[in-house]
Amino acid sequence: MSLQQPDLAVLRKAQRGDERAFSLIVRAYETPVYNYVLRLVGDRSLAEDLTQEVFLRVFQGLPKFSLRSKFTTWMFQVTKNRVLDELRARERRPRAVVALEDIPPLEVVDAPFERVEAIDAVWRAVENLNVDLKMALLLRDVVGLAYGEIADSLEITLATVKWRIYKAREEVQLALLREGITFGSGRKAEPVNL
Repeated sequence: MSLQQPDLAVLRKAQRGDERAFSLIVRAYETPVYNYVLRLVGDRSLAEDLTQEVFLRVFQGLPKFSLRSKFTTWMFQVTKNRVLDELRARERRPRAVVALEDIPPLEVVDAPFERVEAIDAVWRAVENLNVDLKMALLLRDVVGLAYGEIADSLEITLATVKWRIYKAREEVQLALLREGITFGSGRKAEPVNL
C-alpha cells in the first residue's frame, strides 16, 4: 500500500504556480498527511492547522523542488520538519490541565467492545513511543511509505528506519502484553529481547 506519485504534468504545472494543479495534489495527499500529523500531535484541530501549514510550505517550496527525488518523500520531509517545530514549541509552552471527565468519549458504531478497547490500546501504545520511533512507524503502517522513502523523508539511513520500525512494533507489542491484549490466535506472543 504505497502512496502513488503525482502525475508529472500536474506536478510541473503546480511548480509553475497553477493553483488548479496544486489543488489536485492537495486532494491526493491531504488525508495521509493529516492522519500522520494527527497521530504525532494527538489533537485534531492542531493536526488540521499543521496540515494546512504543510501544504502552504509545499506550495511555496514547489518551484525549487527537484524532480530527481520522489514528491512524497519531499512532502513528508516538509511534514516532519513542521511537526518537529511544533513539538519543540509545545514543550516550551505551559500546559493546560484537562480533567478526564471533560474529554468526550470516542464513539465507534457497531464495533464489539473488546475490539474498540484493543484498538484504543494500540493507539495509546503508539502515542507513548518517542517521536523518532513514532514517525517511522506511522510513515510505514499508516501512510504506507516504502522503507527507502521513509529513510529519505526522515533523512536517516535505511538501517535506522528498519531498526526504528522494529523497535516501535516491539514496544507497542510489549505495551499491549502488559495490558493483557493479544491479537490473532488468542495465545500470548512472547516479546522479543534485544
